[in-house]
Amino acid sequence: MHRVRMSSHDAHYAGELVDGARCLGLFGDVATELCILQDGDEGLFRAYDSVEFLAPVHAGDFIEAEGEIVSAGNTSRKMRFEARKVIRPLPDVSASAAEVLPKPTLVCRATGTCVVPLDKQRGKR
Repeated sequence: MHRVRMSSHDAHYAGELVDGARCLGLFGDVATELCILQDGDEGLFRAYDSVEFLAPVHAGDFIEAEGEIVSAGNTSRKMRFEARKVIRPLPDVSASAAEVLPKPTLVCRATGTCVVPLDKQRGKR
């Protein structure tokens, strides 16, 4: 699991809205870690099977991205990812006000496949 604060540099659209591709970048980092834990190698992200953007992400939001390997072949690793907003800014209260959400908001989910070539695998098999 990775937790990241979206900055004003991440905002791409009006209203400090963050581009959905930022979540996919987080999923790529999670996938890399999963491949390292499983195989001792970063692997390569081959494809996303599905991506759903479910809620907006804004500058100042804290996002948790997590994933899991749901099946593994000789070289392929099918994975599932979710990203949740856990903290949001409260600009109406003050420039530095924020709150922990009582229930995290699911903002994005995806499934995809990574590949770790056999000659690169060093972890458990």
